[in-house]
Amino acid sequence: MIGRLLGNRYEIVEQLGGGGMAIVFKGKDIILNRWVTIKLLRSEYTSDEEFVRRFRREAQSVASLSHPNIVSIYDVGMEDNLHYLVMEYVDGEDLRSIIKKEGYIQEERAARIVIQICDALEHAHENNIVHRDVKPHNILITRSGRAKLTDFGIAREASTATMTGSDTIIGSVHYLSPEQARGEVAGPKSDIYSLGISFYEMLTGNLPFTGDSAVAIALKHIQEEPQPPGTLKPTISKDVEHVVLRALQKDPEKRYRSIGDMAKQLEDALSDDDSDTTRIIPLNSLEGNILKNGQYQKQRYDHQITPRTSRAYSSKRLTPAGWAIIGSIAVLIIAGIFYWYYNFLNVPETVVPNVIGKNYKEAQEILAALGLESEIVEKYHQSVAEGIVIEQDPSPEGPPIKINRVIELTVSKGADLGTVPNLVKLSLDEAKEKLTEAGYELEEPVKEVPSTEIEKGYVVSQLPDAFSRSPKKTKIVLTVSSGPEVSVKVPDLTGLTLDQAKSRLVENGMELDQSIVYQSSNDYFSGQVISQYPAPNEVLTDKVAVKVVLSNGPGPASREVNVTVSVPNDGKNHQVRISVSDARGNRDAYVSTHNPGDKVKQNITYSGKATIRVYIDDKQIKEEILY
Repeated sequence: MIGRLLGNRYEIVEQLGGGGMAIVFKGKDIILNRWVTIKLLRSEYTSDEEFVRRFRREAQSVASLSHPNIVSIYDVGMEDNLHYLVMEYVDGEDLRSIIKKEGYIQEERAARIVIQICDALEHAHENNIVHRDVKPHNILITRSGRAKLTDFGIAREASTATMTGSDTIIGSVHYLSPEQARGEVAGPKSDIYSLGISFYEMLTGNLPFTGDSAVAIALKHIQEEPQPPGTLKPTISKDVEHVVLRALQKDPEKRYRSIGDMAKQLEDALSDDDSDTTRIIPLNSLEGNILKNGQYQKQRYDHQITPRTSRAYSSKRLTPAGWAIIGSIAVLIIAGIFYWYYNFLNVPETVVPNVIGKNYKEAQEILAALGLESEIVEKYHQSVAEGIVIEQDPSPEGPPIKINRVIELTVSKGADLGTVPNLVKLSLDEAKEKLTEAGYELEEPVKEVPSTEIEKGYVVSQLPDAFSRSPKKTKIVLTVSSGPEVSVKVPDLTGLTLDQAKSRLVENGMELDQSIVYQSSNDYFSGQVISQYPAPNEVLTDKVAVKVVLSNGPGPASREVNVTVSVPNDGKNHQVRISVSDARGNRDAYVSTHNPGDKVKQNITYSGKATIRVYIDDKQIKEEILY
């Protein structure tokens, strides 16, 4: 499928993954020049009307939604019995991969992700759409940290009728609400339960319900209570734990009234200012108006209260009970002053130790031994191993601090690993663009190798390999095709003049090296080639300029040889030719026609080593080498 163009517009570039129903590819919209995600229904389901309807339902469901935390649908189509969706491309990872890689997610970060998904689901619920399959696999996290909900493939309108006994329970069993496990209709509160399961997994790295089979897990959703997440991770705050457990109530009526209420209470739980911020309040707690951020805000509860009028207050004088309240408040204020003094002013000081470069657990133990508390902030680091402290605040160079001060430790999460894209068969420019998008760099210079399979200028191989996990900013080594391997046989230039040597090389697609060496020779005349590099008849695959050594004389002495030729006595005239190959080159020294039976005698002059050849009617009858 790679390289296929769908709808004359969407080019399939690489496979990103796949599920039970569809395969997901990264693609490019060649009209708008942007990256897209292409979801292709598996071929085995194209003839199944139910799967096709479910596939189209995703497009219909999301088409009615427009929200920054929901992956947008751009287009839907069918071509050659291939059903496809074109969606927004999200450059990041799915939440399940992040949990698997990191073990668990810090409380505040996890809560921020959940709040964003609450916003997405609230928008869907307002448009009468129930997702029905909320799970970390369907939550994408962009590189900037934005959460996006995807895969509305089994979404339904909230008014859809209850499933019949013949219907299949749809959804991932680990995240299934009790009502879905019982085969009942899934409503907006089912999404709250599934998001609660996902939140539980983010905070602890574990699922609340596991088992040997899907049926066993479904029964646990119906019958068993989850273990409080705080028992697995004691650092989880009670307020956040309350949000999780309320979302996981078996009875939908005991869950939040809406996904928006869940988001609000989670935001309240994240507030740092206890004095001015509304905390999480149980269902049967205070009614009425509560003070938040200096202003009165109406609680979202069904309870009604009858406020007293200002006249009712003004008509009454302060009672003894009122004076008792004022006295109690005064006592509390005084006690608070004493508490503040003994806990914030009358506190011993200590010098901050240097724990940079230590494992965070060892660092916490060192700080705890001095009475200092610590909190962990994690971030990626390309060269420092995971779990090692890379920064601390306050720094060890600062003045002494009070022992109740909290030390912030910045701990390495290790290298920010990414997936190396597949660059083979891409042009060098395309490969550079793809590397930049994935957060990698190109190793320069790029090596070229001949290839008969890959077009010139396109990538032949890469290191690290495609789809391997490597730290971001790693330099990727590419090998690019220089085209098919071309071989050439070096001609023999020996004895040629410089101009003749240049012409011979041009005829063979080669060139003469301009650095020419001269030396004395008794075998070759001045200006003739004595030797060359590469040697004659050597086969080359690279284009190399041929170097030559020219003679500057004096050259070989001239000599003579007497050549005798007997002409056949067959009644016919014959042509006699005597040729010479010597230091002066190749030439015919004698050519003449003779009568039958003639004896031809000729003195032939030659220089240096020579080869004498005798021909009768162009047929060689004799050869002799002379020195």
